[in-house]
Amino acid sequence: MGNQSFQFLVFIVLQLILTTQALYFHIRETERKCFIEEIPDQTLVIGKYKVELFDAASNTYLPSTPGIGMHVEVKDPDEKIILSKLYTSEGRFTFTSHTPGEHVICLYSNSSAWFGGQQLRVHLDIDIGEHAVDYQQISAKEKLTELQLRVRQLIDQVEQISKEQSYQRYREERFRATSESTNQRVLWWSIAQLLVLVIAGFWQMRHLKGFFEAKKLV
Repeated sequence: MGNQSFQFLVFIVLQLILTTQALYFHIRETERKCFIEEIPDQTLVIGKYKVELFDAASNTYLPSTPGIGMHVEVKDPDEKIILSKLYTSEGRFTFTSHTPGEHVICLYSNSSAWFGGQQLRVHLDIDIGEHAVDYQQISAKEKLTELQLRVRQLIDQVEQISKEQSYQRYREERFRATSESTNQRVLWWSIAQLLVLVIAGFWQMRHLKGFFEAKKLV
């Protein structure tokens, strides 16, 4: 029963994390927008975006001109840049994680003199894990039958579940290490407080003893 519950939990986590995440945001010239994605090790990530420029005359967003580009920068959990490239106003970027953990994905527009700080709307779709694989393209390229394609998908799903389980164990180990470190610091802080109280009590006793002896009360 416990194993089934764990498998169900992993399935829910995969549905929440390893899915297509679509959103849009507004940005101005040289303004940076960053997103944090928790990604397991050796996981493919594909991002697709489209930039729209605000038109004051129609009070709406229209397809942008070719002069506007987007710079994409991706950092791994160790703050190492694994992707930094300038793209056009519409395109896609890909990278594969080599370290499990939080990856920071940042986008910002290129600086153009004629742009004048107008507002942009950026539509962004991020596909993680199995959802980033185009199985129709694979089927056409490798000439796979429907059964072979399904087997390929199942193999990829099993591999992704294994990666996700490894990532959860990695997070658990980090959490345990952080908890042990915190508990150790709390213990040493309590010991330090106790020593301060003992020293302060000892000093007060000596001070009072000296006072009573000076007053010849003892």
